[in-house]
Amino acid sequence: MDQQKTFLVFGATGQTGQHFLRLALEQGHRVRALARTPAKLTRTHPDLEVVAGSVTGGLDLDALLDGTDAVVAMLGDVVAQRDRQVNTEFVRRLVPAMRRQGVSRFLYQAGGLSAPPGERLPPVLRAVRATIARGYIGQHEDNEAVMRHLSTEAHDLEWMVHRAGIGSDGPSKGTLHRSGKRMSIGTFADCADYTLRTVFDDSAVHTCDPSSYHSASAT
Repeated sequence: MDQQKTFLVFGATGQTGQHFLRLALEQGHRVRALARTPAKLTRTHPDLEVVAGSVTGGLDLDALLDGTDAVVAMLGDVVAQRDRQVNTEFVRRLVPAMRRQGVSRFLYQAGGLSAPPGERLPPVLRAVRATIARGYIGQHEDNEAVMRHLSTEAHDLEWMVHRAGIGSDGPSKGTLHRSGKRMSIGTFADCADYTLRTVFDDSAVHTCDPSSYHSASAT
């Protein structure tokens, strides 16, 4: 991908999403952001377009995608995902719309406790998921269903998944890199910076990797 793109962003009002929005605009990109509650986005910018709506509503995805270069989804609703695979239902609608509009690049942010297709989490992460993070099991399973759908039904799209270990909104702890094995607990700002860089990384296409503060060569 070339520089200076127009992003369609889902989850822009979230803790990582707002940092992504700031960084993308600061770097000269254009952003069309879907927001269930637009008032949560207090930032104004000539290159920012905010559209009211929800991924669970009757969206005109073709209109949202028109004129965009890439899609970034940073979605999570732990309450809704206890009963329904909300994100999977949405991605199943999004993928055909992307094909119709000729938009290929798609980054989906999942949690680090969601296992990639055909793999198991390391024992330590499985233990955390079964205990401390047990209340988020619906969210993990939804993320896993999204990854399975992309890996089996969307080979023609340039999708990538960031399995983020998100911890706090504290100051930056460094630069996150894509890692095949190691996952760091990153700040929201650091995860947003990683996500923005990864959208432009052709080597990340069709991967479901975590991110780490250690260099990629060391993993």
